[in-house]
Amino acid sequence: MTSLLTTFLNPADASADMLPCHDADAADLFFSERPADLEQAKLLCADCPLIQECRQGALDRGEPWGVWGGAIFQDGRIIAVKRGRGRPRKNPLPDADAA
Repeated sequence: MTSLLTTFLNPADASADMLPCHDADAADLFFSERPADLEQAKLLCADCPLIQECRQGALDRGEPWGVWGGAIFQDGRIIAVKRGRGRPRKNPLPDADAA
């Protein structure tokens, strides 16, 4: 398990470029504060050949935050959904169609 993961994560190995987390354009999604970005990062992980190894490695290391193996981590644990920053609204926004 670990040897496969380290083989792909070796920067000299061209196969690491195949991993979605190694795409420079998408790298910020995996550690974003915005829940929508994290959901997009989870979708990028869906086709990754190392999804299980990545998730287990993050659990073993107790990763404090980010998307690892298609799961959102917070304080070293997997959470289902990350809430946005701030306090939730008491009243819904007015419907854009009504305006």
